[in-house]
Amino acid sequence: MAVAQPEDLQQDFNQAKRRHAELCRQKRIFNARNRIIGGDTAAWDAQVRDQKIRDATERARHEAFAAEMRQNDKTMSVLEARARSDRRARCRAVQAFQQAFQRPETRREFDLSDPLALKKDLPARQSDNDVRNTVSGMQKFMGEDLNFPERKRLQEEQNREWSLQQQREREAARAGQQRAGTTRPRADPSFPRQAAPLGSGFAPSPSWALTCPSGERDAAESAERRIQEKKQEQEDNMAELANLLHGDLLSENPQQAASARGPQRVVPDRWKGMSQEQLDQIRLAQKQQVQEKLLRLGSECPEGSGRFSRGRYRLLLLFVLRKLSMKEAFTNYHTEDYFSQFNTGSR
Repeated sequence: MAVAQPEDLQQDFNQAKRRHAELCRQKRIFNARNRIIGGDTAAWDAQVRDQKIRDATERARHEAFAAEMRQNDKTMSVLEARARSDRRARCRAVQAFQQAFQRPETRREFDLSDPLALKKDLPARQSDNDVRNTVSGMQKFMGEDLNFPERKRLQEEQNREWSLQQQREREAARAGQQRAGTTRPRADPSFPRQAAPLGSGFAPSPSWALTCPSGERDAAESAERRIQEKKQEQEDNMAELANLLHGDLLSENPQQAASARGPQRVVPDRWKGMSQEQLDQIRLAQKQQVQEKLLRLGSECPEGSGRFSRGRYRLLLLFVLRKLSMKEAFTNYHTEDYFSQFNTGSR
């Protein structure tokens, strides 16, 4: 019988270990579910079980805390209700004691806070000759005597009588002036019969000015002065309108935009733009410059060198075309090809 050596045992152990690893690998590879998912399902199941155990433990702990909190809330509610009841009982006892033994009228300082103190107190003075109306008391001033309403009524009646008397005097004076105005013109045949023409350019004669009352003469002069002022105002308004219509602002006179810095400079806030003559001059100068350029190019090419002149002309034409299409050449337009270049690969 052969005796197993330690080397043989180690070799057998290594072979068994490799064989077991191969079996495990084949189990993972030949299992379609594991191959597609690409993970260790046993480890995942163990993790799921551990997570469920932790969730259950955490849930039980939260429920225990919640039950304890509910019990504490009930206890607190009972204690608060008891405290409110005790506080109300103390307040009722204090209130009953105050009503029985601490009434306001029994206090020593009640006269300082008595709500009826003003009704119980005597007035500041009972008459104008009251002995309490001293100088330092300041209870009586000029115009503040007890007879003030009656005195004010008498003053108002007196003012009304004075006003009526002045009104009667003015009416009597006006009636006297009217009688004087109706009797004086009859003595002078030159006095006009109607005073209406005063508002239509009436010019009083010297004899009428001597015989006319001063009030009517002043009225005629005032009416004439108003007519002249209105006429002068109309003439001023017409002159102002004419100045505005023919002025530089509405007529757009180009001379108003001339600048004091030189003939080629203008005032920006007054300049109305170039006139048609100036634009025509600019276009004519441009045409002349083009013709001079073409003549200069033709003179630079010698006779017999048609190939050279055609080459210069072609270069000039290409330069002009390139300059005109510069804006289109350097303008970016997004097409479908620009957007289709994204998301075309797996990485």
